[in-house]
Amino acid sequence: MKKLNIYFTAGVPQLEDTAEIIQLIQDSGADMIEIGMPYSDPVADGPVIQKAHELALKNGMTIEKLFSQLKSIKNTITIPLILMGYINPVLSFGFEKFCKECSESGVSGLIIPDLPPIEFEKNYQKILEKYHLNFTFLITPETSDKRILYLDSLSSGFLYAVSSSSTTGNTNSDLKNEGYFSRISSLTLKNPVMIGFGIKTKQDFENVTEKADGGIIGTAFVDILLNHRDWKNKAIDFIHSIKA
Repeated sequence: MKKLNIYFTAGVPQLEDTAEIIQLIQDSGADMIEIGMPYSDPVADGPVIQKAHELALKNGMTIEKLFSQLKSIKNTITIPLILMGYINPVLSFGFEKFCKECSESGVSGLIIPDLPPIEFEKNYQKILEKYHLNFTFLITPETSDKRILYLDSLSSGFLYAVSSSSTTGNTNSDLKNEGYFSRISSLTLKNPVMIGFGIKTKQDFENVTEKADGGIIGTAFVDILLNHRDWKNKAIDFIHSIKA
């Protein structure tokens, strides 16, 4: 069974919606949840998720607030929760303190796209291991086989294969990038591979998971939260439509 990972930005549409959205995603049948930590300069993200970051910060979302929200539902969530964000806010919070809070809040892993692998190995890997947290690195179509194997060796949980060298939600993402996806699937990797960026429909999900273990949907889901008054029912219907 291919795994569905749903991303959303914490603190939208309203500050206190985060816990309810996590519960909704789990109850609708997703296999894991990626929670975006709002940041003022989310360079890897396209306009929809950038807008979500801006709204979340305006709503008053902080890392402290997010941990408090996660702790409130810790006992009802059984699927993996992954925090995704940028290194600066994490360092400001204190890396070890952050990891300790993750372990106490039911978080199982992190994705920090702008943390270089060398820095990770030198300064952070042991701290993550101490708190039993997975860490996922990203690869792109330009990543060499040698580097994919290296990033896979450092990763735990899963390896995040970006469908194209673009920002999230890019409509030009190549979801039929046969050469790239075949190349990944031909490598002997220790982690499952999840493909993300540009997946919007069940057909997209099926296309990418022919050669991968799962798919990550972010922009299409965040768009529902931002632009629909009836976002709860629409979000449930959307996840059901992918998993049907």
